[in-house]
Amino acid sequence: DRKGVSAYVGENDAFEQQFLNGEIEVELVPMGTLAERMRAAGAGIPAFFTKTGAGTWHHLGGMPQRYAPDGSRAVVQASEPKPSRAFAVPGGGGGETAEYVMEEALGGDFALVKAWKADTEGNLVYRKTARNHNPAIATAGRVTIAEVEEVVAAGELDPDEVHTPGIYVDRVVQGERMGVIERLTLADDPSTSTFSPRTKPADALRERIVKRAALELRDGDYVNLGIGMPTLISDYVPGGVSVTLQAENGMLGAGPFPLRGAEDCDLINAGKQTVTALPGASFFSADTSFAMIRGGHCDVTVLGTMEVAANGDMANYLIPGKLVKGMGGAMDLVSSGSKVIVTMEHTDRKGNPKVLPRCTLPLTGQRVVSLIITEKAVFEVKPDGAGLLLAEVGEGETVESVRAATAADFDVSDALRPMRQ
Repeated sequence: DRKGVSAYVGENDAFEQQFLNGEIEVELVPMGTLAERMRAAGAGIPAFFTKTGAGTWHHLGGMPQRYAPDGSRAVVQASEPKPSRAFAVPGGGGGETAEYVMEEALGGDFALVKAWKADTEGNLVYRKTARNHNPAIATAGRVTIAEVEEVVAAGELDPDEVHTPGIYVDRVVQGERMGVIERLTLADDPSTSTFSPRTKPADALRERIVKRAALELRDGDYVNLGIGMPTLISDYVPGGVSVTLQAENGMLGAGPFPLRGAEDCDLINAGKQTVTALPGASFFSADTSFAMIRGGHCDVTVLGTMEVAANGDMANYLIPGKLVKGMGGAMDLVSSGSKVIVTMEHTDRKGNPKVLPRCTLPLTGQRVVSLIITEKAVFEVKPDGAGLLLAEVGEGETVESVRAATAADFDVSDALRPMRQ
């Protein structure tokens, strides 16, 4: 049998179809949990507890792992419930407790990693965001094989610059620099971006959403912008506001898209777009990145979603039997305690509401959303998931038109105003 353990399928259509057609078993795992499970294996830690995924199918069981091979898309194997227990929230200070899920270490017979340089002792150096998951993976295999672009003699690498010590590495293979850029995005070439608010009415509406979301950012915030529409927010941060963008693939201080000729295949964001590094930026491994996230060090998270509920639940990674995106880092981000802002179109392509009394799809997180921003409205989620408060209405909208496009009930703020831009 073939089995994959994956956090994000994304645009890998072949993988998705193999899964949906019953050709392969897939265990979907939150990205940060996956990174920590591999790190734990390399550190001799059999299991650990995390708040990520608590209350979702990942925790309670029922996640599809194998579909029938007859084309029916029937689930023939689903995940089992994971053990959990309540702990005091670290750093909470107020006696707050939360449910934490037990996760087991994930090792392998072989670990395959890609590095920039190695020396003859097996010490490895990675370059910029290409570090990603490689350091954790390198520790988690019984036999670790590193493909590198350059091999140097022992002593030529500064010991302070070694990212993976040679004790973890069993084989080194020298290969050529790949130089592959999946999503070349350039600041001076509009053809590298599909976003065009001046020529596409749908993008003009999305621009309205991201402009409004940018107003939620405060000077000094550490911000994680999800894949898709949220990444556009960085272009609309108000003047006088300085924020630090955190990319979960291992970067603080992500800057704008590069100019043509300055692109670097080892400098990308979590959506695989080419970016630049601002002065003061830093690079690190994915397990460190998600430690920042789980530890509550990011102030704001902005994500898209397929559904959001009146109590702050959200669902953005799976339509059973139809669509397999994978949760990526979303479960880690929304369970971190940061302010979670949802940016999305108010209805789906068929005109069905996406703001619902309760989510119908598998949850990414329970009662995690603070603010919902669409082209039609801004909703505040009341404390403790007590419902929605309509705070702003979009251009050309009224309370009645918003209510007609919204399945969930909501209250109207006494200070209701037009959507700020």
